[in-house]
Amino acid sequence: MHIHDSAFPIGAYTHSFGMETYIQKEKVFNKETLLTYCRTYLHENIGFGDGIFVKEAWQSLAHSSSLLDLYELDSFCHAQKLAKESRQGSLKMGRQFLETVEPLCSSALLTEWKKAVKEQKAYGHHAISYGIYAYTQGLSLDVALSSFLYSSIASLIHNAVRAVPLGQTTGVHAIKEILSDCEQVAALIIDRTLDDVSNQAIGIELASMEHEFLFSRLFIS
Repeated sequence: MHIHDSAFPIGAYTHSFGMETYIQKEKVFNKETLLTYCRTYLHENIGFGDGIFVKEAWQSLAHSSSLLDLYELDSFCHAQKLAKESRQGSLKMGRQFLETVEPLCSSALLTEWKKAVKEQKAYGHHAISYGIYAYTQGLSLDVALSSFLYSSIASLIHNAVRAVPLGQTTGVHAIKEILSDCEQVAALIIDRTLDDVSNQAIGIELASMEHEFLFSRLFIS
């Protein structure tokens, strides 16, 4: 509950992952259009990308206590992110996540991973670091996936409340309506492998690429 709070300082509030482009084009302007964006991002982007990387990182440690396979997984995650801003957003959030959670727990593996990222032996993408943290803290795989998906989407909704803007009550209702989607996508990810990694949300990817050319910006990505 602590690390999934929207106020937990990993920098999620500075990233919209292309959503700000849609807001400025007036394609996201109320609860319904926001939920359309979030469901696409959840089902077609995270569900075939970061969600799988969280699962693979967790399962890698379940089979072996070595970090060697995680280096390759982290590189795959890096290569899969086509838009520069989405890629940099994942890196910044991953590194800030490590800086924030590592002092809160006693895990030699997490400390070793943080050191590898700091020494630039690994990129330290958010999904990989989250998967490592979830495993070392004893979160079951289904709980880890559901929580990661919820946190990712809740952060986007909170950002939309500020950027559209929408009322806080609208944001709360939007989060409630998308909870079942988080459970559904988590269940689907369990049966997916690295062979399923892809980017099905091309519009969101293009919006991320367009973001740096917006006239004014509230968010980094």
